[in-house]
Amino acid sequence: MVTLEEVKKDPEVEALITRGNEHLGAMGFTEHSHRHLNLVASISRNVLERLGYDKRTAELAAVAGYLHDIGNVVSRQDHGQSGALLAYNILRRLGMPADEAATIMGAIGNHEEEYGQAVNPVGAALILADKSDVHRSRVRNNDISTFDIHDRVNYAVQHSFLRVDAGKRAITLELTIDLAISTPMEYFEIFLTRMMMCRRAARFLHCHFGLVVNDARLL
Repeated sequence: MVTLEEVKKDPEVEALITRGNEHLGAMGFTEHSHRHLNLVASISRNVLERLGYDKRTAELAAVAGYLHDIGNVVSRQDHGQSGALLAYNILRRLGMPADEAATIMGAIGNHEEEYGQAVNPVGAALILADKSDVHRSRVRNNDISTFDIHDRVNYAVQHSFLRVDAGKRAITLELTIDLAISTPMEYFEIFLTRMMMCRRAARFLHCHFGLVVNDARLL
């Protein structure tokens, strides 16, 4: 069975990740490097493991998390769909069964908030993991005076954590925000569609989604 560690060692995967992140940097987008991909892979796995899913399904979620942004090498526009096709071909080449590769393809192809939705548990975990990675380390712009709202909101987040409570069937995104840099209102202004997507993904996993900012529950 193909594992996350095998995927990480593949030269084609490495090339697509590296070039895709470079392309986004040239366009002024936040970081989408190995830091983001490893974190999303880890959180995706953790979500399903904590909710009692089997180890293999959790492993597929981790693989989907690591590969979900490779489509950025083609274009930021519809990168989920192009990435899904790239991922399917890579995973089949590595020897993954078609049904598992198809599960990951569906998850990656539906992780963008513009049109995506949870189509399987792997996809639901991927959505929650990807949208929870908001942090100042993702901002590439070093000049605070030129920050746009996306830079400002990400830079204001000092800590983010996706808490999964299987007993209460609750998934909560906990954020610590520097209010001198940005406000919860600005967070909602640019991330409202993401939070709605997270709520639908949590519902797919038979859970409630919550948002806590600076110890105050907003959702």
